[in-house]
Amino acid sequence: MSGLYERTVRPVLFRLHGGDAESVHERTLRMLARLPRARRALSPPGARRTVFGVDFPNPVGLAAGMDKDGRALGAWPRLGFGFVEVGTVTRHAQPGNDRPRLFRLPEHEAIVNRMGFNNAGAEALAARLRALGPLPVPLGISLGKSKVTPLSGAVEDYVHSFRQLYGLGSYFAVNVSSPNTPGLRELQDKAHLSALLGALRSEAQALGGEVPILVKVAPDLTETALGDLLDVCLGLGVAGLIATNTTIERPGVATPQAGGLSGRPLAPRALEVVRFVAKESGLPVIGVGGITRPDDAARMLDAGASLVQLYTGFIYHGPALVRGAVAATRSAT
Repeated sequence: MSGLYERTVRPVLFRLHGGDAESVHERTLRMLARLPRARRALSPPGARRTVFGVDFPNPVGLAAGMDKDGRALGAWPRLGFGFVEVGTVTRHAQPGNDRPRLFRLPEHEAIVNRMGFNNAGAEALAARLRALGPLPVPLGISLGKSKVTPLSGAVEDYVHSFRQLYGLGSYFAVNVSSPNTPGLRELQDKAHLSALLGALRSEAQALGGEVPILVKVAPDLTETALGDLLDVCLGLGVAGLIATNTTIERPGVATPQAGGLSGRPLAPRALEVVRFVAKESGLPVIGVGGITRPDDAARMLDAGASLVQLYTGFIYHGPALVRGAVAATRSAT
């Protein structure tokens, strides 16, 4: 899989801005935003699939967090992605946590982040998406809770963002599993999640119809907690699950940085969670976490995922990983 990106582009990117990962990320987004907009999906024959009623040109998507505010949406289909997820977006614009807050661990092909849902807010994202118009690939929108909103006001916070963005996404992801917003993971328990998903479903019906709503789960939940979460999802008609978010654990990794760990060390646990939620729920699953080789994407499908997403692996391996993963998932079907 080694190619031009790994030999020449990545070494340059990793040295820019004194090695500050977030500054490089911002610079890369600005460069991608200047590319001509993709008019069609770049997918090989036989890669197309339909999941939770949405037609995907191929099953390899860009995970939330890479392009939170949708600034480079025209570029991602050019790189081979079959769908793109923006966000996590919150009701209120917020700067996120103090910098530095994004750290590469090259020896582990991993990243630690404690970004804190930095974004321009749901209203700004809605305006950008309306101005951009439809993409040639499905668009997912990840929703989160604003930091200033207390847990008691979380439901209305999510509903407000959903209302602003309704009709602009192919599906919505409910992010209740990031470790970087205080109290957010409490929304994974039965009572909180039932209230939140019930309110979103009611809002969708009031706005004119159903739209696929997915729940993104943490890799750090026990099987009992995951089982409780699945009971809620099945009872309230959730369309699917995204497994998994980043982890607060440090499997085989020594680092002083706090935050969520993503990349290769997460792969074994992400596979376990995908296998468990797919088997226990029967719902479609988007597998994400630790996909740094094409075979990792195939293993996700073998574990029960219908689609996969890339983030950290893309940073380390570039567009070749996207193409390789598409090919590997075709072989796995």
